[in-house]
Amino acid sequence: MSRISEALSKAAEENKAQVKEDVFPVPPPRPKKPPLEERLKDRSYVAKATGDSGIDPRVVTYFDPGAIISEQYRSLRTNLLLNNLSKSQKTIAVCSSLQGEGKTVTSVNLAITLARDLDKTILLVDCDLRGGIVHQLLALNPAAGLSDILTNGAELESAFCRTRINNLTVLPRGGIPHNPSELLNSKKMKRALEELKSKFDYIILDSPPIVPLTDACILGSQADGVIFIVRAHRTPRRVVKQAQNMLERVHAKIIGFVLTQTENQIPEYTYRNTQESPNG
Repeated sequence: MSRISEALSKAAEENKAQVKEDVFPVPPPRPKKPPLEERLKDRSYVAKATGDSGIDPRVVTYFDPGAIISEQYRSLRTNLLLNNLSKSQKTIAVCSSLQGEGKTVTSVNLAITLARDLDKTILLVDCDLRGGIVHQLLALNPAAGLSDILTNGAELESAFCRTRINNLTVLPRGGIPHNPSELLNSKKMKRALEELKSKFDYIILDSPPIVPLTDACILGSQADGVIFIVRAHRTPRRVVKQAQNMLERVHAKIIGFVLTQTENQIPEYTYRNTQESPNG
């Protein structure tokens, strides 16, 4: 091939490549997303604490009732009330498969929402006798708690803690006993729940995680209904299914799921009622 032919052939190839690039431009590389935890830091999942209450900023319903997340708790409240139209459910256990899924934060915010929006008395019970933190989130300094009632026979009223929220009372966990599962499954616990039902309109039971312990299944079987907390992008589906099966084996009534730490247009908490989608 002559030099002229080679030059013409090379020019044709370059022109062809240029046309292809113009018609089908190569998109620039997409920037790599930072880890989920970093992305969530920039979103308003935590309220700005004001005053000297000492209440944890994650208790958004206390600091900012008008926030979008607070509205999601009101949606959860509404679903609970609608579910109550057909079945009387005074005691609601809030459970999760594993630790760190947002179970206690959900329990506290839901209890505050119920207390503020309803003309009803609400009791929040910290049933995580191994390490519950309800008293820390609400800046309470309890002298006694649930474990003291079950272990030492302390009076219920002596362990009640008043909060800054009207209509909301807290029964903290108390000291950490050596036999929490046995205490929660005792006749004293059953009698205590019956007495509490006679004193309060609604009772929220913040339970320990389901999979590593038997405590949550015990509570789930004693409660009128269970709200199941699942953290998005973290909890494996098989673990959720395992925990769900554990609850169902003790005939606990799962009334809905709450998905936390989601990254869509719906804020942090999404509720799904199991009465509408039992096989989901």
